[in-house]
Parts: sequence; structure tokens; C-alpha cells
Amino acid sequence: MKILQAVIRNYLETGEPVGSRTISKYTDLNLSSATIRNEMADLEEMGYILQPHTSAGRIPSDAGYRLYVDLMMAEKEREVDELKEVLLEKEDRLDNLLKQTAKLLAVNTNYATMISTPSIYHNKLKFLQLSRVEKNQLLAVIVIEGNVIKNTILDVDEVLTDETLLKLNILLNSHLNGMAVEEINLPLITALKRQAGIHSEIISEVIDAVAEAIKADENLEIYTSGANNIFKYPELADNQRASELINAFEEKKELTELVRETLSEDRETGIQVYIGKESPLENMEDCSIVTATYELGEGMKGTIGIIGPKRMDYDKVVDNLRNVMQQLDAVYRKE
Repeated sequence: MKILQAVIRNYLETGEPVGSRTISKYTDLNLSSATIRNEMADLEEMGYILQPHTSAGRIPSDAGYRLYVDLMMAEKEREVDELKEVLLEKEDRLDNLLKQTAKLLAVNTNYATMISTPSIYHNKLKFLQLSRVEKNQLLAVIVIEGNVIKNTILDVDEVLTDETLLKLNILLNSHLNGMAVEEINLPLITALKRQAGIHSEIISEVIDAVAEAIKADENLEIYTSGANNIFKYPELADNQRASELINAFEEKKELTELVRETLSEDRETGIQVYIGKESPLENMEDCSIVTATYELGEGMKGTIGIIGPKRMDYDKVVDNLRNVMQQLDAVYRKE
């Protein structure tokens, strides 16, 4: 294990194949080059390292990186140093804070970075309130999990009394509170309309307003930074690979897919590491992608991602991501 870690750490630093003599100088094992060569041959047979050329040193395989990352993350318990204090400064708008976070991560890691705005997932309706604005207008206040509030104006053909509004509010809240959007099905809507009687059309408009309010939260905004850092790594800098990666950052379609993957219901809030072909994105199979899912209150989740070569400094990347998650949580709780 020490020899494998030494191969990986040396390759992370240099990008060059690592030989047995280098390992003998790099570690405190006090082993001969011959013994180290034998151990490296065993590691190669197990699939943890590769020999790219005859008579060349070894480089880590995807399986080697995976073992290294799993061990590193299992052992890491220490608290990380805070990012620059600017992350703690209160921002007028969350998007400014997120843009700033992406830039700081790119500077601190020398890799390409991205961060998505938080969205509501697994939505449940918390509260509905209908109130009169004008003679033929109602204000529908829709409160979703995470205390996200959406206001919608509804035009109505009839003038509703205070008593009628009260009855409609009781009817809607008694049936819809705590329900996910996908649970509001046709039989339920039909039953609500039947109970609303002559006011059934208002029920339809309210249901449409609820669906639209939640749909709006599904439009992800993704901020990126440091895409040009890709050119610092020869294995990613050839014209085709670099072009594909830069396009992915400019068009953001694939980054949106990455966010959907990391925020899928089967994944918990935390850090995910994708190495090489483990990547959910076809154009990034030569890269490593480390993502963190941050949460700003009940149900509001977003993704932070760092993309770089497979020889990225995983320790540093994970430290930075953990710290960013802590700082975002601290800012959210302050506000």
C-alpha cells in the first residue's frame, strides 16, 4: 500500500511515469530497488498500476486511483483550513456568493470548477393561501418545502365573498398540505372540484399555479470558472479533448446532466468522486470529477463540481469542497 501511495503521489506531482529508484528515494521503506520492482509487478498484476511503455515507469490505473481515494476519504477526519474570509461575508444575493465560490475554488485548486444554484427536490406543498387583490383577482401564495414562496395572480370571473375564500382555503389545505406534486393526481383534483361546486374552475387554476411554481425551480443556473486551467495539464490539452471540455463548460448541457446525477434521490448530501470512465459524462472520461452536494435548508440542494486530470490532488480538492459546504451552511444559517 505504501508503494502504491508513493506511485500515485509522485505521479500527481510530476505527471511522469514512476520508476522503482524514484520510489526508493521517495519513501522511508528502506527497500532495495529490486524489491520495489517486485512489489510494483504485483501491483500491476492486480490492476492498480500500468506500464505505458516498455522500460518506462508505472502510472496509476483507474482502479489504483479508486483505492487511493477510498482510503484517503475513509481516514480523513481532521478539520480543514477555512477558505478566504470573503466566503463568510454576507452577500446581497446568493448567486453572487455562488459565482465567487466557483472562482475561489478555481484559484485554490487550479482546476475547472462549477456550482449550481440550489433547487427544490422531492417537493412537498406546505401551505396555500388565497386572498383577494382586486374585484376579479386573487393572490395565490404557495409555500413549498424549504420555505420557498411563490406568488401568483389568478383572474376570476366571479366576486368571491370572504366566507367563500375561507372555505376554499380550508378545502385546498386540508387535501394538499404535505403532498408531493406527483401525488396530486386526477382523482384528487376531481374530488376537490366536486367539493368546490360552482367554484371548481378556481381549483383548476390553483393546481396549475402550484405546478408552475415548482416547475420554475427546476430551471438550473450553473456558474463556472477556471475552464482554461484545463490547458495546464498535457493529458487534457490536445485540441480535441480541450475543445470538448471547454464546450461542455460553455454550453453547460452536460454540466446540467452532472447536477441531475448528483442530486438524484439515491444519493445523500456529501462528496462523490468519479474517476475516468466512472464519469457520467462521455466527454469527461479522461478526467476525474469530484462533486459535493450542498444543502441550504429542507429540500434545497445544489452541486459543486471540480474537474481536472485523473492525477488531481484529491486531498486538496476534498478539503476545499468540505470547507465550501461548511461555509455555505454557515452563511445560510446566519441569514
